[in-house]
Amino acid sequence: MPLTDHPLRHELANELHARPFPALDAPGQAAYLALGPEDGNPRDPEAERAHLLALLDWFGAPHPQPGATHWSGQIGRHRLKWESHTEFVSYMILTDGASEPPFREGLAGFPADWLEAAPGRRLTSALVRVELAAGEEEIARRAESWFVPESLALSRVLDDQLMVAGDFRIDAAGHMRFAVFARPGTGGRRIGRVVQRLCEIETYKAMAMLGLAQARRMGPEIAALEAKLSDLASEMAAGPGDPAATLAVLLSVSSELEELRARSSFRSGATRAYETLVNQRIGVLRETRFGGRQTFAEFMMRRFDPAMRTVESTDRRLAQLSERAARAADLLRTRVDVERSAQNQELLASMDRRADMQLRLQRTVEGLSVVAISYYAVSLAAYLFGPVALGLGIDKAVLTAVLVLPVAGLVWLTLRRIRQKLH
Repeated sequence: MPLTDHPLRHELANELHARPFPALDAPGQAAYLALGPEDGNPRDPEAERAHLLALLDWFGAPHPQPGATHWSGQIGRHRLKWESHTEFVSYMILTDGASEPPFREGLAGFPADWLEAAPGRRLTSALVRVELAAGEEEIARRAESWFVPESLALSRVLDDQLMVAGDFRIDAAGHMRFAVFARPGTGGRRIGRVVQRLCEIETYKAMAMLGLAQARRMGPEIAALEAKLSDLASEMAAGPGDPAATLAVLLSVSSELEELRARSSFRSGATRAYETLVNQRIGVLRETRFGGRQTFAEFMMRRFDPAMRTVESTDRRLAQLSERAARAADLLRTRVDVERSAQNQELLASMDRRADMQLRLQRTVEGLSVVAISYYAVSLAAYLFGPVALGLGIDKAVLTAVLVLPVAGLVWLTLRRIRQKLH
């Protein structure tokens, strides 16, 4: 039966095979460059692609497909590997044979004019020297002469097929330096994978350290907000104060905290992702110790991990401050609710007093109403029974006096029944 493929099936399947590892035989060397925008500025993919095409045109190399995120090919006597990532674009030039003295060529494979026209800033650049492994004493001697002994990391990788060395320091020319010593018979693809991993470790480490810079910049702001929040809590504990003024300050602190979290969320998340990538890339090297020297993993544990814990601590500090602000708002809201409840109780008591006064006044008015209605009723009754009383020889004043009590009693009873029906 014919099947209809999902429109993304081939694209997603090919993604697993994208960005192949380079191949490099020993002796050889690699020059690596990673460019990215300045903080706060978005990337310009069109400018980055134009910059790549300018490099390819310089050497007369073919262009990548439109929309491509990676390209590998020959440029002159070098091999170029270009990759576009989320936050940066990287270039790696691989060259057979090693220059003397070591690391002298630098970024000579890239045209100087092309480097000056780069659309962005250098995030990192690295030089990797690949040599055939000599004796262990010779490897140690070379590594100590090329790198700062205090920071030197030297280890065996991939089942002792290769040795890698580096100190993660920027040399006088502005580059990181790494050395790879391959045992005879080690394949070019395996060497290329190690070179690629070293460049990735350096790049992801540099990107992760941007989070530390952000954490340091945010430190004084967080400390100031923390002091404000502590002062607010002390004021709230000292006495009732002015809830409106306290609420205004609390809202100001909360809004600044949210602005800080929004501003730092992307970089903090990216830092955690890059930290994971660094540890993964070191893990796949399968390091073992070389002559009692520290490994790359130990170097990162001593130098890189504390920086990442600082970033993590800053994130937790921000989250805790937000929670404290929320709790303070809840306490303030509770206090306002209690004060409103007390005011409502006072208002209800005042309304009860007013209702009682109105009831008393109403009863007084009702008493007067009985008298007024009785007065008019007695007058009407005197007019009604006056002729009869005259025929019986009863004086009108006596008749009026006789009618007062019955009429008043009848009016009172009538008003009482009406009030009972209304209630």
